Amino acid sequence: MPIADLLREAIHERGPLTVAAFMTIALYDSTFGYYARAARRSGRSGDFFTSVDVGPLFGELLEIQLEELWRILAAPGPQPSARGQQPSAPEPRFDLVEAAAGNGRLSADILRAARRRDPAFYDALRLHLVEVSPEARRAQLGALGEVGGRLVSSGPELPESFEGVLIANELLDAMPAHQIVMREDGLREVYVDVARSHPDGARRETGAERLLTTVEGPPSTPDLQAYLDRLGVTLEPGWRGEVNLSAIRWMRDAARCLARGFIILVDYGHEARRLYSASHADGTLTTYSGHRSDGPESTSATPPWLLQPGERDITSHVDFTSVRAAAEAEGLTTIGFLDQTYFVLGLLGDGRESLGSSPRTRALKTLMMPGGLGSTHKVLILGKGVGSPALQSCSFRMRVT
Repeated sequence: MPIADLLREAIHERGPLTVAAFMTIALYDSTFGYYARAARRSGRSGDFFTSVDVGPLFGELLEIQLEELWRILAAPGPQPSARGQQPSAPEPRFDLVEAAAGNGRLSADILRAARRRDPAFYDALRLHLVEVSPEARRAQLGALGEVGGRLVSSGPELPESFEGVLIANELLDAMPAHQIVMREDGLREVYVDVARSHPDGARRETGAERLLTTVEGPPSTPDLQAYLDRLGVTLEPGWRGEVNLSAIRWMRDAARCLARGFIILVDYGHEARRLYSASHADGTLTTYSGHRSDGPESTSATPPWLLQPGERDITSHVDFTSVRAAAEAEGLTTIGFLDQTYFVLGLLGDGRESLGSSPRTRALKTLMMPGGLGSTHKVLILGKGVGSPALQSCSFRMRVT
C-alpha cells in the first residue's frame, strides 16, 4: 500500500506523527489521500451518507434561505423586500461560496432551484467552489450541467474576498485533529508510530510488513492545553478527546475573507461542555467505510482509524463553542445555532415548499430524523456587517439537542 510506505517514511524522517499529521496524509495527500483519489465519497455506493445524498431537497431548502440573505444584503434600508421581489437597489453580485464542494452537487441543487423560483436572485449569483481534490474539481462542470454558467472560480482555497454567503456542509469534522488523553501526571498527546513488533509478539523482519501503532507523549504544542483552558474544560484521568486546531484556523481565515454577508456551517458535533464530558470520554475519532462506523476507540491493540490509511474516511465531532468563539473574535455575529431539524422546519414555515410526492416526503423525514441527520447535525449561522436579522430558517425554534 503506497500510502503506508509514505507514512512510515514520514515517521522515519520526523519521528512519531501527531494524529493531525497522520490524518493530513491519510485523507489529503495529493496522490494517495482518501479525498484526493475520488470525485465522490458519499452516497449509497460510498462510505457515508450526507444531507446532499438525500436528493435535491436539501439544496432547494437552502435556496429559500439564501434568497432571503440576498435580499438582506441588497436592501437599501433595514427591512428587506417581500420574497420573490427584486430589491430596488440590488447589489451587483451575490457570491455563493461552497467549501468542501466535492463535485458541486449541492450548489447545483441550489442553483437549479433559484433559476426555477427566483430568476432575479439566480442572475445575481456568482458561484465559487472550493475543493482540494483535483478529481472532484474535474467533475464539477458535469454536475452543474445547465447551471454551469454561474461558476466563476474553482480551486483548493477560499476566494481572497467575497460578499454573499459561504456554505460548508460537513467540512470541519474531516479536518485533521490532535488526539489528547488525560493521565494521572497530566495531559498527553496520542502519536502514530511504526510498531517494532506485531501485536501477537512476533517480530516483523521486513520494513514493508511493519505495522502502525499509537504511542503517547508530551503535547506537541502548548496550544492544546491553552485550548482546554480557554474552555474551562477539565478532563478526568483516562478521558480522551480531539482538539481541532485546523478548524479554528479555517474559521478565522473564512471570517477574514468574508467582506460582508453570512457563513452557514452544517456539521455534526456539540458545544464544548458536552463534547469534553463523561458522555464522550472515549473521544469521537471515528472511521467510516462502506457505511460502517468503527470507533471512536476499541479494545483492540490498534484503533480502527489507524487501519487501511487512505482507504477510509476519518472524522471527529466539531467543537462548536470554539468555532463560534473564533468567528466572533474576527468580528462575526452569531445569528443562529440549532439542530438541522429546526432549521428545515423554519424553512418550511411559509408553506411554499411543496412536498406532494412520497419520495420528497421521505427525503424530508430523512433530513429531520431524530437520532439521524436531524439531530446529529447542527447549523451555525454567522453574519458580518449585517446586524442581527431574524431569518426564516431560525423562525421555528432555536434549539440544539
